[in-house]
Amino acid sequence: MKPGALIGGGSKKGKKHKNNKKFFLPFLPFLLFLLPLPHEGILYSEAAETKRNAESEQKLPLIYWAEGIETAESLKRAGVEQIAAPTDKAEAWRKAGFKVVAVSPAEFERREKLLTPRIAGRANVASATRRPWVDANGWRFIRNPAGKFYYDLPQGKAAMAIAEAFAYNADAILKIDPTSLADLTEAGAMFAFIKNLTGENYPPIADIGVIDDKSPETGEVMNLLTRRNLLFKIVTAPAPQFRVNIKLGSKEYPKAETANPSEFAQKVRQRLGDENRGLRIYGTETVICRLTGDGARARLHMLNYSGREVDGLRLRLRGQYGRVDARAFGPGRVEPVDFVNDETATEFSVSRIGIYTVIDLSR
Repeated sequence: MKPGALIGGGSKKGKKHKNNKKFFLPFLPFLLFLLPLPHEGILYSEAAETKRNAESEQKLPLIYWAEGIETAESLKRAGVEQIAAPTDKAEAWRKAGFKVVAVSPAEFERREKLLTPRIAGRANVASATRRPWVDANGWRFIRNPAGKFYYDLPQGKAAMAIAEAFAYNADAILKIDPTSLADLTEAGAMFAFIKNLTGENYPPIADIGVIDDKSPETGEVMNLLTRRNLLFKIVTAPAPQFRVNIKLGSKEYPKAETANPSEFAQKVRQRLGDENRGLRIYGTETVICRLTGDGARARLHMLNYSGREVDGLRLRLRGQYGRVDARAFGPGRVEPVDFVNDETATEFSVSRIGIYTVIDLSR
């Protein structure tokens, strides 16, 4: 068939198609209305994918370095390649080969200040137990995942703060003592450790829904749940996928009950049921975990706030996993032992962990 034969050219077939064309022309707008609009779907998918990528992109905490360019060699020796710097010094640091985020004094004022991650006593809190109080910021990161934060740290806490911010994928800047070579060295070592972690940034796994009314009391509930390794997610209304949904001030969860943190946590735990928890950890009260996963794979971040190695931990995770790979800051690779895989969960022990351990699991 010659080119153009379908749209005319003197043949009978051409005339027939021409007549068909005339017949369908009046109905063309209606037919177009019935057709799907793939370009809108494509644009929507691309926008959604861009948003998902932005949300899943792993953020790295930054050290704020206000010192002069003459200290560049100290940073390089420590292995620190990316910093936050005052706006008037940022360009000089870039020329020296560093990746730099310029931060003005006004931006620091807009950022939320975090606690120093550690074990701390609270003189104004009475407790019938000897459970240590952990100053941790994970609940703040969960409450405000798009937030901007900063630490103002004493000596000896830089590595722990880096690990905490990384585990929760938080946008955080660290002020450290620039005269402490030990802090700078530890920070560089922690950056090297997290840089060598492979795998994706999975979505968080949760067992409990928390309806956030933005009150300090609800914030304290989130803090409590985090410290007890009761995995939760912020929801706007009771979510059917969760056995427990907490709305402080409701008949089920009166605000007055938060005055006794231990009893409140025990109430939530009983309503959830230990058999329904995504994660259980035995042998420590100073390790806080964040669990993420996509169904086939999971990553467990273990933050040890005691400041020293912990021996003999037992872990139980919901789901069946056939492969477990554990890496600890300091000790290095850790071999899981006493591996048990039943119908509903995977259980194993870890001989020792440092201040930060990452465990990757796959089916």
